[in-house]
Amino acid sequence: MIRKSFVILEGIGLQKEKNIWRNGINDWDSFIANKKINGISELRKGYFDRQLVRAKKELKENNSRFFANVLPSSETWRLYDEFRDECLFLDIETSNFYGNITVIGMFDGNETKQMVRGFNLDKNTLKKELERYKILVTFNGKSFDVPVINRFFSMIVPQIPHIDLRHVCRKVGLTGGLKLIEKIVGIKRAFEVENLESEDAIYLWGRWQKTGDRRYLEMLAKYNEEDTINLKPLMEHCYRKMEEKILV
Repeated sequence: MIRKSFVILEGIGLQKEKNIWRNGINDWDSFIANKKINGISELRKGYFDRQLVRAKKELKENNSRFFANVLPSSETWRLYDEFRDECLFLDIETSNFYGNITVIGMFDGNETKQMVRGFNLDKNTLKKELERYKILVTFNGKSFDVPVINRFFSMIVPQIPHIDLRHVCRKVGLTGGLKLIEKIVGIKRAFEVENLESEDAIYLWGRWQKTGDRRYLEMLAKYNEEDTINLKPLMEHCYRKMEEKILV
């Protein structure tokens, strides 16, 4: 989808992009190859051509950060197909709402990793892990997960493109919390945690701290793991729906 995207160009919004597509200009190569495009002056066309040549170069070099600067934040979902093998799906748990981090769950599409407070929750290790990826995918992470991580560790999460699925879901008509949306689109959770909510994650941490019973910690870890793993099928669902929506 990113190779079809013209919203990376200065002054080109969603409606102007649609007009370009309707003129039969379907991707960067066809834009560059056409000498004239309706509604774009010759001078501007030359400038846009140079910008698209640059975008092609950065994409070939796998530089996702370039697109973090030129794509509207609401359109970062367009990068998913190109960088799907270098995505990190992330979710955190806290001791209370906006409280201290208890668990950070990460899923690369194949394997999960977890950092747990009191065991292996470490700023430098987390920073190195985050820097391995080209795209960050969360649900409500722009408002919650990333600000909490930055505050808790006094650090800045690497400036890679961030796809917040809460906002993408809304664009395709899916509203509510992650668990409700999962049910709507048919994403299953493990039986033992299928009815747990974020409040339960706080409770489980509190019980673990009070009793030392590892069953509470294991249940919390399983809940968090499901949060991260389920972001991938939800991302793929939303990507398909958004592609269908804007390319009609």
